[in-house]
Amino acid sequence: MQIEISDDPARLDIALIHRFLTEESTWGRGMPLATLQKAVAHSLCFGAYHDGSQVGFARVISDRATYAYLADVFTLPDYRGRGISRLLMDAVQAHPDLQRLRRFTLVSSTARELYAKYGWTALAKPELHMERHLPDIYLKD
Repeated sequence: MQIEISDDPARLDIALIHRFLTEESTWGRGMPLATLQKAVAHSLCFGAYHDGSQVGFARVISDRATYAYLADVFTLPDYRGRGISRLLMDAVQAHPDLQRLRRFTLVSSTARELYAKYGWTALAKPELHMERHLPDIYLKD
């Protein structure tokens, strides 16, 4: 099976991404379409494609100089176990705008082994990191 990875935003299937995030992910439930559209417009996004149809996604939020955050990585269920997440990560790690970043973070409860293969580790000093976490923000309105 041939998989193509692209960072061309015009190729993204926003409806597919929205459906996956709101119906199948644990982190995007209830996200309004307009919120996703804005997030994609302000991020560096990667799509994985099989025969022209999108089968995977990854999004990087970054200033493209010092910091980045990896988010919304997924492969559609029918395509899992075929190395697509690795191809997405290869593309993210190789992207010219994401080189020489001082810090690149992510949050994952399901794919920590994958990210470890790319040099990701637990926070060196978690006591320094803080967050404002509003897990139900999309469900209010």
